Amino acid sequence: MRLEAITWDRLGDLLAERLLDLRPADGSPWPRVAFDGAPTARPGDLAERVSEALRLRGRPSLVVATEGFLRPASVRLEYGRQDVESYYSGWYDTGALRREVLGPLEPGGDGRVLPDLWDPVTDRATRSPYVRLPPGAPLLLHGPFLLRHRFPFDLSVHVLLTPGALRRRTPDAEQWTLPAFERYERETDPAATADVLVRADDPRHPAWSG
Repeated sequence: MRLEAITWDRLGDLLAERLLDLRPADGSPWPRVAFDGAPTARPGDLAERVSEALRLRGRPSLVVATEGFLRPASVRLEYGRQDVESYYSGWYDTGALRREVLGPLEPGGDGRVLPDLWDPVTDRATRSPYVRLPPGAPLLLHGPFLLRHRFPFDLSVHVLLTPGALRRRTPDAEQWTLPAFERYERETDPAATADVLVRADDPRHPAWSG
């Protein structure tokens, strides 16, 4: 796959323009977009950039982080703080994401989305109010391992780091998570699965294919 050099600003603009014309295949009035990538790849930064580009074009959107849907620590850390299997399969409450974020945006849904559910710092429910998305407003969901759950995305963006870059940029305290991303690559192949691929080994000089 050929990747072309681009700036983050230009990438945000191009993705925003694409979303203006995106019509979900299932007839939903709300485009659902994944920004997939390891935390150190910072897919949330790109989601926020796209949201701002949409705002400048008069289109509202909602950015949601999967970190706001972590399971409680008693469940998440049942097998220890560095259990790779738990991190890969059990840290994120995918049921709540389907129920509170993606479900309301299905055809016939009411558009009322819960922006977050759990605060990982306080380990308590956030009690955030629901946000009602007007028709045409995209959901921009970002986090790791998004493409393995068969969520109903209308567009998927994967922010790629090569194994070497991922290792270098992952903090020492989080190096234990690397086998989970190796497994994700083997089982899901997000670089081939995503609609848009962004390579960010050098965060100053991204490249993309889409």
